[in-house]
Amino acid sequence: MIKIFNTLFVTMFGLGKIPRIPGTFGSLATVILLYILFHIFDLSSNLILIFLIIIFIFSFIAVSAHIKNYENKDPKEIIIDEFIGQSIPIYLYEVSHGLEKSSKEAIIFYGVCFVLFRFFDISKPFPVNFFDKNFKNSFGVIMDDVCAGFYVVLSIICFMILSSYFI
Repeated sequence: MIKIFNTLFVTMFGLGKIPRIPGTFGSLATVILLYILFHIFDLSSNLILIFLIIIFIFSFIAVSAHIKNYENKDPKEIIIDEFIGQSIPIYLYEVSHGLEKSSKEAIIFYGVCFVLFRFFDISKPFPVNFFDKNFKNSFGVIMDDVCAGFYVVLSIICFMILSSYFI
């Protein structure tokens, strides 16, 4: 029973089993889920943060258990790491906007976050590639996507600073 739950968890309820681009589907599902939580259910950002922290912590255990008997320590079916990495810029965007929640603006921002996250997750600039190459365990599987998520945040901050000079 625990093994089945772990598999469902790390594959985001089977999305990771999609034969082509499972990481992209995982990222897209994350964007949709977070939009629903923040803009349709209008949940508290603190409640969502607790939810994200629990997923982050449990991911290390679940991924470790899932890859224990695999030769490949980062199989494509594991996409909970995409959920974690994609959540970082979206959560920080929502927190930075507080109670002012424009759904139209959020859709554009979520789309930009999605594209940037996929770019950094696939291209793996340093330190994303460092974690991907040097840690063949749950830490490496998760932390490369955490770094990609922070690259998205950094890119958006740089864009905002540069655009303030030109507008």
